Amino acid sequence: MSKVSAKRSAKSAAPSVPAKRYEPTPNEQAALDAFNARQAARAPSPHLKVSGKGNVAELAPDHPDGETAQNIMMESLGSADRDFVDGLLAQAGLLCLDRGTHESERQLNFILSVVRSIKPRDEIEAMLGAQMATVHMASMTFARRLAHVDNIAQQDSAERAFNKLTRTFTTQVEALKRYRTGGEQRVTVQHVNVNEGGQAIVGNVSGGGGVPQKKVETTS
Repeated sequence: MSKVSAKRSAKSAAPSVPAKRYEPTPNEQAALDAFNARQAARAPSPHLKVSGKGNVAELAPDHPDGETAQNIMMESLGSADRDFVDGLLAQAGLLCLDRGTHESERQLNFILSVVRSIKPRDEIEAMLGAQMATVHMASMTFARRLAHVDNIAQQDSAERAFNKLTRTFTTQVEALKRYRTGGEQRVTVQHVNVNEGGQAIVGNVSGGGGVPQKKVETTS
């Protein structure tokens, strides 16, 4: 037997030693436990796959059972109306289908992930979530353009668009909060200290032109 073949035989005969599994630090393990709890609390929903037939793109859940996948997705989008969910998916798909199959899937599933993250309770909240996702996508597009401008005109154009989009996103977040609370504003006073001869203001304080302040007056 040659020296080369002998070395190969010895190497193949040597038992393989399994790599030692990494042990997370206590802080890392705490973060992993929190992640597992967050993941368990998140509503399940199948990943959408994009496939093309000619000039037509098809969306289909990556799931062994189509009906189960559709019902789970509808629940995660806060709706029991198949026509609504079908329309919302079609609208989201049209925004992404000019980016190539892989990128289209990524963008489409990002939009659905944003909608699921707000845990919509009805179709209005689902639509608002989809709008928030697309406004965020557009904001990031103009943020990238703003970082690579060549002249003042490009800078001004990208800056205006970026500012409008980010303000719109903030407005959408506030709209979602108002919709969920029915437009109610609640003020809770937990503790008030009033010095002798002083005044305490309870409620919303307006700088002018707002609702008159409520005062609790004390006398010495």
